[in-house]
Amino acid sequence: EAGFESLWVMDHFFQIGAVGEPEEPMLEGYGALSYLAGVTERAKLGTLVTGVIYRYPGILVKTATTLDVLSGGRAYLGIGAGWNEREALGLGVPFPSTRERFERLEEALQIAHRMWAGEVAPYAGRHSHLAEPLNSPQVLTKPHPPIMVGGMGERKTLRLVAQYADACNLFAYGGADLIRHKLDVLRRHCEDVGRDYEEIERTALGTVNLA
Repeated sequence: EAGFESLWVMDHFFQIGAVGEPEEPMLEGYGALSYLAGVTERAKLGTLVTGVIYRYPGILVKTATTLDVLSGGRAYLGIGAGWNEREALGLGVPFPSTRERFERLEEALQIAHRMWAGEVAPYAGRHSHLAEPLNSPQVLTKPHPPIMVGGMGERKTLRLVAQYADACNLFAYGGADLIRHKLDVLRRHCEDVGRDYEEIERTALGTVNLA
């Protein structure tokens, strides 16, 4: 009713330092979004963003598919390499090296595209092995829910945006010049992989006091 285009939640399990103390309340992201799907009609819904280590890729695609179906086609898949080692180890989730997290991120992006294209053939990556990546029901959003990759890394993250994503999310706190630089890097990655830069939705994370 207020006119917001979309609603997003952090996919964290402990409150993050920029907002509050770890002990402060933090709801699980997809459970919260499923509730929001039931009490909204138009706003798109997504996590900003899911750390790839928190859920097996096939399960994550099923979870995002469920949100898309239950919301009537309003889901985004927000995903990134993950960074919060404290909450991962605190809840018993393995926290591999930065290199491995990015390898897992690229595999998850490949799996999402395959499952949403209806491919059921086995997938064998370095870290992920899916014998039968069946996804039924399929998503309502066609060809699939927009995939948003969060982060500003120039060598890996923005390359993955150019290669696999429909949207990027950058940090606005560094100012407009930094955003322009990162988008120039993204444009070059798009040229390298033969992608139309204008296809990618460019978003930034900042803070606004609505009062």
